[in-house]
Amino acid sequence: MTTERFEFATALAKRAGAFARDYFQRIDTLTIESKGHQDMVSEADRDTETLVRDALKEAYPHDGILGEEHGRIEGSSDYLWIIDPIDGTANFVTGIPQWCVIIACLKNHETCFGVIYDPISGELFTAQRGQGAFVNGKKIAISQSPGLDVGSVGLGHSAKSTTAKTLAVAERLLSAGGMFFRNASGGLMLAYTASGRLIGYIEEEMNVWDCVAGLLMIEEAGGTVAPFDMKQAIEHKCRVVAGGPTIYSELMQIADEVYGQV
Repeated sequence: MTTERFEFATALAKRAGAFARDYFQRIDTLTIESKGHQDMVSEADRDTETLVRDALKEAYPHDGILGEEHGRIEGSSDYLWIIDPIDGTANFVTGIPQWCVIIACLKNHETCFGVIYDPISGELFTAQRGQGAFVNGKKIAISQSPGLDVGSVGLGHSAKSTTAKTLAVAERLLSAGGMFFRNASGGLMLAYTASGRLIGYIEEEMNVWDCVAGLLMIEEAGGTVAPFDMKQAIEHKCRVVAGGPTIYSELMQIADEVYGQV
């Protein structure tokens, strides 16, 4: 059943991505609302999530669904779908082609698979637990960077992040001879980490719909992910630290120093 759901999710992500891309090509007509500093939503987000939800409810009526825009529907099965219709809305509404559709599926609070689709580049990042991670069907692997001074680290920052702490993380990365990278889409940055384009990722707090798909990809690509309690993360948020075997401990040290130990 999980494999069937995975195949359904990959097709649905592409369908939702094409739907959202149509909005993106006419962004001057969108109605955009602000949910706070650098936190926006448009009818493209809501309509794309509705498309995904309707498809999931029809195919798997007993499964639960949790999405960024329309909240949670409890299900009677062991499965919970977690969706972000457009991750990177600030990019989307300003015409920056760095955003994605994210669909993940949990069974008994463990991520079974994750799908991240970038409709602009056409890249489909996927991972199933125990089966590796892929982009457009090609196996991907975590960076084997020997240190923070070789490569860039994705640095997340949201409307609810602590500005001083984000700046402190950036300072530590730069002081170590490294560089930080941010494109305002946590989902894509996690996918880039899984594929070795970034050597790691760090963020004070992330919502599950932004991160669980990408974190599974990083694990399946051979990376290390800071442990977190899924039930707690669903209700609140979770700290995200992830990277290759050598730099993970360095990132964890920075996270503990700046954010405090969990």
